[in-house]
Formats: sequence, C-alpha cells, structure tokens
Amino acid sequence: MHFENSSGILAVELMQVASAMGMFQVRVRVSNPSERSRFFEENFWVDTGALYSFVPEGRLKEIGISPLRARDFIFADGRRDRRLLGEAVLTIPQLDESLTCPVIFAPADSLYLLGATALENFGVQADPTTQQLRPIVAVTGGFLASALP
Repeated sequence: MHFENSSGILAVELMQVASAMGMFQVRVRVSNPSERSRFFEENFWVDTGALYSFVPEGRLKEIGISPLRARDFIFADGRRDRRLLGEAVLTIPQLDESLTCPVIFAPADSLYLLGATALENFGVQADPTTQQLRPIVAVTGGFLASALP
C-alpha cells in the first residue's frame, strides 16, 4: 500500500477511511540491529494486507540501515514496483518486546505500515474492534511437529 500526494490531502483522507475500516495505529521504535542506539519512533498503521512493514527509506538510512536485497511487489491498486528490503529491530512498547523484522525501503511520502510478517513474528493479531494487538497461540507444524521419532 502506497499513498502519494505532495499536498498530503490524499494521505489524510486515506487515513480517515482506514480508521473507519478498522485499521489503527501503534507506536513502534525502529532500531538499527547493529547499533541499537540509532533509532526513531513513529506511529505505524497496522496493515494485515501488507506482507512486510513499510518505512520511508530516508528514515531507515538516517539510522544506518542498509538494504539486503530487492523484492517485487504488486500493490493493492494493481501497480507493480521493485523495492529494497532490509532488517530492523522493531520494538512495540504495548507488547514490551523487540524483534528483528524485514522492512521495505518505501518512498519518502509513504505511510508507516506494520505488516503481517511483523505481526506474526510478534505472535499477535490485529483486533479492529478494540484497536489493539492481541496475542495469538502459535501453531508450529501441526501434526508433523507432534509426531514421535
């Protein structure tokens, strides 16, 4: 999901629609995995429809995070793009937990998005009714994980 508009009006309208649809924001600290003292905090939209978390590339570069590889994407509006992917330590104060997660180097005017991969890494689901992240019970391998050797 990527929103462009130099005046910011479109982004504001889309945030209002997202809120009405049950999307909500959480505070996230983004840190450099190699140098945790380099970080910033921002409100991220919880977006279960986005595979990865999106962070404007300038913010990632400011704290010294470098891309590891590129990925191809198809956005919700059908556009295709190739974006850089890196890793950052995400801390969600609400959960009192920090984990290294993949992040996409998004265009400068993108919204901050906390995607499904990060939510799964943290073992939470988005509850649009309460606008909170709720712990989930992890399923690991189901039948095969419980089989005796």
